[in-house]
Amino acid sequence: MLLLGPGSVGETGGDWGMATKTMPLLNTRDLLAASGPGVDAFSYHHYGAASERAVGTGMPMTSVEDALSEEWLARTDQTLEFYRHLCDEFDSGKPIWVTETADAACGGNPWASTFLDTFRYLDQLGRLAKGGVKVVIHNTLDASDYGLLDGKTLTPTPNYWAALLWRKLMGTTVLESGVPIQEGLHLYAHSLRGHRGGVALLAINNSRTQSTTVDLPVPADRYTLTAKNLDDGQVQLNGQELRLGPNDGLPNLPGKRTQAGRVELPPASITFLAIPNAEAGLSAH
Repeated sequence: MLLLGPGSVGETGGDWGMATKTMPLLNTRDLLAASGPGVDAFSYHHYGAASERAVGTGMPMTSVEDALSEEWLARTDQTLEFYRHLCDEFDSGKPIWVTETADAACGGNPWASTFLDTFRYLDQLGRLAKGGVKVVIHNTLDASDYGLLDGKTLTPTPNYWAALLWRKLMGTTVLESGVPIQEGLHLYAHSLRGHRGGVALLAINNSRTQSTTVDLPVPADRYTLTAKNLDDGQVQLNGQELRLGPNDGLPNLPGKRTQAGRVELPPASITFLAIPNAEAGLSAH
């Protein structure tokens, strides 16, 4: 049996944290000092904001307008760094788990079940993997606005399809993409699951208006997620709407063969690139 702790939430290096006077929380440092070392993994929870359900509590809110902003997406890193310092001080060397996270605490915002939140969902996975986090647990599967399935119909939300593609393509070895996070291009590189020597790239264009490009040194299979409207509950893969098949079976999720060269990433899109034979570097513009 693995023992995880302290399971704290709400503290961060940013000025948006949920540990406010109106909602006092136990101080994580005090918890760790009192309990001493001994956990198998250091765990914490992360919510970048509270949902609209929590209005009046004094907890910070967010908005549809901010959902693709650099400031909003970077909150994942700020919380990780806060807790990483405590882990290094009290349980140095222990793996870090995020044992609860979603778009916003208290059930999520209404847009958590739309494509708009998929940018946060996948960018968060990329950041946390790059930061050395070993396990990320999403809250929840089929309840409230942030569920991966609709709680009444069990229809997959855009984040469900995103999770499926991540599991299909992104291996457990984290690589360095060589491209710093910038407006319009967040690029994460992993080993390609099931392909020795292969590379999987996750390219997120969080600009609502501008396209960007990456240069592929070799051919790849492309998986681009888009939506007709960002607040849609349906998502398209390479231009085709994703739906369950007969008897609610999962589709094959085929990639589109893409030749070496410059690949355009449309505004407000998310693209996985599977490169079975990665023999050269990658550049972005």
